[in-house]
Amino acid sequence: MKITDIEELKKKANDIRKGIIEAVYGAKSGHPGGSLSSADILAVLYFNQMNIDPTKPRDEARDRFVLSKGHAAPALYSTLANAGYFDTNELSNLRHIDSNLQGHPDMNKIPGVDASTGSLGQGLSIANGMAMSSKLNSRGIRVYCLLGDRRN
Repeated sequence: MKITDIEELKKKANDIRKGIIEAVYGAKSGHPGGSLSSADILAVLYFNQMNIDPTKPRDEARDRFVLSKGHAAPALYSTLANAGYFDTNELSNLRHIDSNLQGHPDMNKIPGVDASTGSLGQGLSIANGMAMSSKLNSRGIRVYCLLGDRRN
């Protein structure tokens, strides 16, 4: 279900921010600034724009999102949890040993993560390849990439 009401999208963005703060505070580690500044963008993408289904996180027809600034992983994790990819209680495990929610997103460990990222800027190339593949194969998949040049 797509949220079209601006006030509801603002509420989702605030829910994402709440998850970010709780996760980073619980971990006593992370990059809250870059994560918090992404909340509005992620709320609109995940709750209004993107063709996604949390029950089918690897659906070939889904739109893709690449977090090029991987250090803002708490924002992506909070968004995915609020979208129903995993329980929001998991956010309290951010950066803990043996947790799937590490400092940078890992597509092999977290449902809904479309690319493992970390080094600044690498995500743009990944997203470009995904978009080119979609275009060449006439699949109509939209690819979104969030970039940043700082960690704070």
